[in-house]
Parts: sequence; C-alpha cells; structure tokens
Amino acid sequence: MREVDDALRQDQAEVFVRRYGKLIAALVVVGLLALAGYLYWDHHRSRANQAAAEQLTLALDDLDAANTADAQKKLAPLAAAGNSGNAVLAQLAQAGIALEQGKNNEAAVLYGNVARNADVAQPLRDLATVREVAAAFDKLPAQTVVNRLSALAQPGNPWFGVAGEMVGIAYLKQGKNKQAGPLLVKIARDKSQPDALRARVRQLAGMIGYDAIDDVVSAGGEDAPDGGAAGQ
Repeated sequence: MREVDDALRQDQAEVFVRRYGKLIAALVVVGLLALAGYLYWDHHRSRANQAAAEQLTLALDDLDAANTADAQKKLAPLAAAGNSGNAVLAQLAQAGIALEQGKNNEAAVLYGNVARNADVAQPLRDLATVREVAAAFDKLPAQTVVNRLSALAQPGNPWFGVAGEMVGIAYLKQGKNKQAGPLLVKIARDKSQPDALRARVRQLAGMIGYDAIDDVVSAGGEDAPDGGAAGQ
C-alpha cells in the first residue's frame, strides 16, 4: 500500500509539474526581474537625491556669498523636479530670493505653491503659509489674513508670535480691538518670543488700551487679568 501511495503521489507531482511548471517558472522569472528593477530604481533614486542635495548645498553656499545669479541657476532645475524634499527646499529658497529683491508678488506666489501642496510636509507648508501672507500682507483683506493664520496664531504653536502679530494687526484693521488686545498681550508676555517682536506687540496693545507689561499691578492691588484693558 505504501508503494502504491508513493507511486500515486509521484504521478500527481509529475502531472502538476507538466501542467503548471512553465507557469511557475515564468512567475519566478517575473518576480526576479521585478526585484532587480526595484533595486535599480532605488539605487538610481538614492544617487539622484544625493546629487540634488549636493546641488542645493552649492546653491545655498552661493547665497551666503551673495552670488544670487549663480544660486538661481542651480535652484531652477531642482525646484522643477517635483515634490521631493530637495525640490521643496529649492522652491522656498527661490521665494526667499524674490522677497529679498522686493518682488513680493512673485515671492507670495512661490510660497503659495508650497503652502497649498498637499504632498509637502506640514511644517514646511506652515512656514510657506506664514511667509506667503507676510509677503502679500498689505494687499490682502484683513479677514483673509485672519482665516489663513488663525490656526497658527495659537500659544504653543511654533509660529504663534509671527502669525499672531499679523492676525492682531488684521483685527485692528477691522476695528476688532477686543479680539486684537488679548492676543497681542499673550504674545508680549510670551518670553519665548524674540524681544523685538514682544516690544512691537506691546506697543500695539498699549495703543488700544491693553497693558502687556509683565507683573503689572492694578490700582486695586491685584494683578491685572491677562489680556485685560489697562486701568481695568
């Protein structure tokens, strides 16, 4: 019986090989070719990324040396390369150059392209959003500034001070002093913000009757409430 079983299994194996052997071999070959293709593509991509990173470094070196024209030549092909990290950094560098040259409209467009690119990492999109609004601030409706930056103008957000200052000024343009005052006070009292920024918003807050100086004691001897109007 064992010999019969062995013979039967052998016959079944031979039938299986005759029927599916070529298909299995073809699948193995296709799999190996796919693996080889992926390894080649990954190697090519790594080399391309390395070359792009080197090109970006050279462009930034040109900017440090005030060789703006040479930097632009190096940045242009990188910025047009898609949504890779190096491409996005090149686009931000181009926008920064435009801003330094006083081409605010061009800079705003370049920053806006990054800010609205869903494939870009959120921290870079936030950076681009703040820079875009700053570049076009004088031409944007106040409510647009508020809409674009309110989410970033929150305590604890890395862009709280910069975004909050612009939102506060936008509120002032709208005559919304009760919204502007407390926000400006919070920024002025946030010791993690740059001193120059704190001084600016403290002055703005004072102009509308809000005292943003730390440890202010009211006439009644109690600490003034955070964001409260001066003299209240």
